[in-house]
Amino acid sequence: MNNLVILVGLTLAAGLAMLLGAFLASFGKFRSRLVEAEFSHSIMAFGGGALLSAVALVLVPYGIAKLDPLIASTCLLVGGLIFMMLDIYLLKLETPASQLVAMLLDFIPESIALGTAFAIGSTDAVLLAALIVLQNVPEGFNAYRELNRSYKFGPKKIMAIFFLMAFLGPIFGVSSYLWMQNQVIAIAVIVLVASGGILYSVFQDIAPRVKLAKHWAPPMGAVLGFVLGMVGVMVIK
Repeated sequence: MNNLVILVGLTLAAGLAMLLGAFLASFGKFRSRLVEAEFSHSIMAFGGGALLSAVALVLVPYGIAKLDPLIASTCLLVGGLIFMMLDIYLLKLETPASQLVAMLLDFIPESIALGTAFAIGSTDAVLLAALIVLQNVPEGFNAYRELNRSYKFGPKKIMAIFFLMAFLGPIFGVSSYLWMQNQVIAIAVIVLVASGGILYSVFQDIAPRVKLAKHWAPPMGAVLGFVLGMVGVMVIK
């Protein structure tokens, strides 16, 4: 029961980190546009670094330990393709919530992985929780800025949405803790698909030198490059 209570607390804290990011973004703009741009890019880069560390240090090592190289590679590529298709779909809809959707698509699989990590007694559970918190603050910051540019979303409405989303963490984390702790292969697939999607998001939406307007192939190149390195490590071992 103690593990379950800790899990609820950590997943809720990870969810509330999105709200914290939104709260920080709700303050007035900087007087200097250059300073504001630099700050926003720094926040985004920090989130990208946290995302990559979660993928490289926790999610992918767990997944490749349970699957063979071919299946693991396929899962990672499928995740990247799913996020790519969603990216194209959101562009066609011209929705102001693309960053919000991407944030949720990261947060939900990570909460599932965190619940499973607690269930199997992984020593990486607390590390994963810390990384999720670190990445959710800048993601919440950027998602708030994106939503606030639309007339459909006022500050109070955005804050309410973020507050409610925070509870998705405990819901999915506890669910995986209770019902998926023996589904080792399923969890490995989930975390690798999520990793592929996160890699795509980092290089499409975060890395400024990679992204090209209305072009989606460069981020998939990053996913393919990561797959190549991952397979090399798995084959050598």
